[in-house]
Amino acid sequence: MDMAVHIQQMLEAYTPSELSVPSRKLAGVLAPLYVHEGEYRMVFTKRSDRMLHHRGQISFPGGGHESADGSLLDTALRESDEEIGLNPDHVTVLGQLDDLLTTGSNYLIRPYVGLIPYPYPFELDKRETDYLIEVPLHFLRQNNPPCQITREHEGRVVESFFFDYEGHVIWGATGKILKRFLDLLDRHDVAM
Repeated sequence: MDMAVHIQQMLEAYTPSELSVPSRKLAGVLAPLYVHEGEYRMVFTKRSDRMLHHRGQISFPGGGHESADGSLLDTALRESDEEIGLNPDHVTVLGQLDDLLTTGSNYLIRPYVGLIPYPYPFELDKRETDYLIEVPLHFLRQNNPPCQITREHEGRVVESFFFDYEGHVIWGATGKILKRFLDLLDRHDVAM
């Protein structure tokens, strides 16, 4: 069976943790996957240094919920279209992951996993996205668990996970979302 089908079945059977924290701003992100020559790769963005939050960081495409968005999935798809030119009609949503609360920017993030066609004619919004990083899923799985540091942030002890792919450090909220996804794959023994 195809890995994307396994992932979709796994996420359909999984009940993601959905949080309700009225004081938090809402955001939706998309973890895009594609297949090239039998290899699954995950797409990340390098955020522009001009961004207000998380400038210069590696992240999934996505952003803040707007009143015109029907759901946080709509937010993730709209933002992916705005940031990297990923047409929502070209995304097969495989499922939802656990909500995550950010420590610095006060967001509640709802992540989704989607399969996209390859090759894809991405069009980057240079105000938001410097470039894309396309990481083999097998590399991420082989490096899970990722490196981990514990630090203090605003009087609380915070665990930070980070993956280093060819000098690109994936950490923070994106690192936590990625680790949770990889843990699910491992727990359900989804074959590469």
